[in-house]
Amino acid sequence: MATQAFSNPALEQGFTETWLKAFQVFQNLDLGGMAPPTGTADATPLHFADEKLLKIQQDYVREATELWNQTLQDNPHLADRRFKGDAWGKNPMAAFTAAVYLLNARTMMSMAEAAEGDAKTRNRVRFAVEQWLAASAPSNFLAFNAEAQQKAIATQGESLAKGVKNMLQDMRQGHVSMTDESLFEVGRNVATTEGAVVFENELFQLIEYKPLTAKVYERPFLLVPPCINKFYILDLQPENSLIRYAVSQGMRTFVVSWRNPDQTLAQKTWDDYIEDAAIKAIHTVQDITGAKQINALGFCVGGTILTTALAVLAARGEKPVSAVTLLTTLVDFTDTGILDVFIDEAMVKFREMQMGKGGMLKGQDLATTFSFLRPNDLVWNYVVGNYLKGETPPPFDLLYWNSDSTNLPGPFYAWYLRNTYLENNLVKPGKAKVCGQKVDLGKLDMPFYIYGSREDHIVPIGGAYASTQTIPGKKRFMMGASGHIAGVINPPAAKKRSHWVRNDGKFPASVDEWIAGAQETPGSWWDDWAAWLKSHAGKQIAAPKDYGKPRSKYKASEPAPGSYVKAKA
Repeated sequence: MATQAFSNPALEQGFTETWLKAFQVFQNLDLGGMAPPTGTADATPLHFADEKLLKIQQDYVREATELWNQTLQDNPHLADRRFKGDAWGKNPMAAFTAAVYLLNARTMMSMAEAAEGDAKTRNRVRFAVEQWLAASAPSNFLAFNAEAQQKAIATQGESLAKGVKNMLQDMRQGHVSMTDESLFEVGRNVATTEGAVVFENELFQLIEYKPLTAKVYERPFLLVPPCINKFYILDLQPENSLIRYAVSQGMRTFVVSWRNPDQTLAQKTWDDYIEDAAIKAIHTVQDITGAKQINALGFCVGGTILTTALAVLAARGEKPVSAVTLLTTLVDFTDTGILDVFIDEAMVKFREMQMGKGGMLKGQDLATTFSFLRPNDLVWNYVVGNYLKGETPPPFDLLYWNSDSTNLPGPFYAWYLRNTYLENNLVKPGKAKVCGQKVDLGKLDMPFYIYGSREDHIVPIGGAYASTQTIPGKKRFMMGASGHIAGVINPPAAKKRSHWVRNDGKFPASVDEWIAGAQETPGSWWDDWAAWLKSHAGKQIAAPKDYGKPRSKYKASEPAPGSYVKAKA
């Protein structure tokens, strides 16, 4: 009887209509300001092979029948962590609702995988379906969430009142709370490594850190973090601070702390960030230390900025950096992962018209976009906990940093979108012109240490590895476990995760080929990197006793982490 209810034509038509409606909805979603306006995306029509639709239909009918029969005997087993609480298992209606949702979700994803079209359209289909499924889970609604209902009864409605209070608070602050933000303060219990601001201009403050060793290496070390986030992801707590670790290894360490732009910087361009920030920071570290060459590290977009700056300097005949570290950085933007679904000619033109001559991309727009790349973990998990259950999320320094968003000047952002994600101009010799110079990465013949995270959803491991095919000099590529942040922030003392490297010096065309010849080593990659950096840092000299340069303009003006990092978006 149950099988007869699902006639093949009706099922196929019903699924196709449901999918098309969902696809239309998600085509119109802005998702943080990066998606193209309605009707402008470059896409080809979707097609479905009849045999694939038939297989999906047959699987659905079979699984639906099995679920119905199981429900008549007992509550269905729910493996998904959203429905694993006891309240779901004890409530037959809630358990059945969740099981039907999971069945429908599997079917919708099967349809997304079966869609035929160009690669970009198929990726957009998958992304749209994932977003729709994440948003429509019964756990997200009080009327269906058995755990939230149980807690409301147990607390006599107190959890619901607390949930409304949490929601109003989040509406006031403009984002969903991922942690108890009242427990953190920049400079008090995050970003606490001792140092001082020794230079600043309108774009950045330069922080120098107090040595932890009697001697330091003669080549100072400059870190350039991403300007779409605040630098203290590299200095959350003493035990997981990459900055403190570098200082402890005998590096005279400097860090760029980007200013959180306001309307006074709404005209700033990519050229401004290269000339007046990255290049200025390099030259300032040279001036302060007297070093002919320094070593430098770029993280994520900071790595793209640093690499561009070095190419500009190379075109001018300068080579101020001896060795470069790139952490989860895209230089070749061929493989950009899920972010590619947002980028096409129409979207970029829209942004250029909107803010290419001036304006501001709000930090919360960017933060929302990145959160929706992992919607269940970074959005709906907190909607359920904060609002339906009235819970206060536990303190977590990384999530506090994740919520501390930054703005971007519109002209900077528009140039970046077109010349990297859309046209991939940085790897085309002479195609991109920056600060009056034609960019040619082939002139960067200094040693590079290139790191990528295996499960990174922002800089895919293939995208990070692609730099090995573009950078001409001596290279070492390192792959770490986990994602964009957790893979990088992995101190040796934690004894977590693994890293992979191959010592034969070979860099085949694809990252899969490289992985096939790599060796896995348990634990952090930091010690390997530190040994590499020391080999390019020169001899050891006495550690400086003062910040900056005595009797010059480079004097300590305020203690680290400085004031720029404390400005809210």
